[in-house]
Amino acid sequence: MTNIPTAINPHAAHPTSFAAMVKSFWLNRSLIFTLAKRDVAGRYRGSIMGLAWSFFNPLLMLVIYTFVFSVVFKARWGISMQEGKMDFAIMLFVGMIIHGLFAECVNRAPGLILSNVSYVKKVVFPLDILSWVAFGSALFHAAISLVVLFVAQLIFMGHIPFTALLFPVVMLPLIVTTIGFAWFLSSLGVFIRDIGQITGIITTVLLFISGVFFPINSLPEPYRLWLALNPLAMIIEEGRNVLILGKLPDPTNWCIMMVVGLFIAWAGFAWFQRTRKGFADVI
Repeated sequence: MTNIPTAINPHAAHPTSFAAMVKSFWLNRSLIFTLAKRDVAGRYRGSIMGLAWSFFNPLLMLVIYTFVFSVVFKARWGISMQEGKMDFAIMLFVGMIIHGLFAECVNRAPGLILSNVSYVKKVVFPLDILSWVAFGSALFHAAISLVVLFVAQLIFMGHIPFTALLFPVVMLPLIVTTIGFAWFLSSLGVFIRDIGQITGIITTVLLFISGVFFPINSLPEPYRLWLALNPLAMIIEEGRNVLILGKLPDPTNWCIMMVVGLFIAWAGFAWFQRTRKGFADVI
């Protein structure tokens, strides 16, 4: 059974340590799973196609982007001399999946507390898990898109490289980084309501500067160095390496991104825990 804190005072101080962050996730993992499942089901409740929309939405965007970039602009990825439109589409799709996971979670974060006021004022509830719930919902949609990607690879490329098994490992730095941002933004969104508009703009900009539509090595050297500072771009690049090109991830880059990601996660958690005592007064 999930353990939920018994303190009723909404203004009480909450633990901010790294250990408390991990403990909160572990103790409430069943509750997170249940709420994430309910969130996914609720999103499509009442629609005719239901969960099928989670399949058609990314597929439709893939078709549109592929047509615009590979047919209209005649863009090529440069992975081989025989590269076709489907090769470009598959490379593009990987970037869309990773960016979409990050963007969905970050864009929802500023409204997480505001859309769950009852948990703040009436119910003793571990508010910090709401970011995990949003991430779980986004992860479901990413998993559906990943299945589509694997099917496309088998049909048009004939195989899936064994390095694809390392994709969850490649994604770990992005997961902890995204959760850290979600904690920070969900707290900030309570006090500054414009944050939701800003995150939408930022994630749209990241779509075009994170190597979703082009390989990083196609940029001039000075711009390539700046793009290397974007962790999302590096995750997308490593994701393509393991999912499509059959290359092992760079262990040095992974370790650096993981350390930075864990720090961002802890900092976001600490910020959330320190500011949550003011939620009841603002909402």
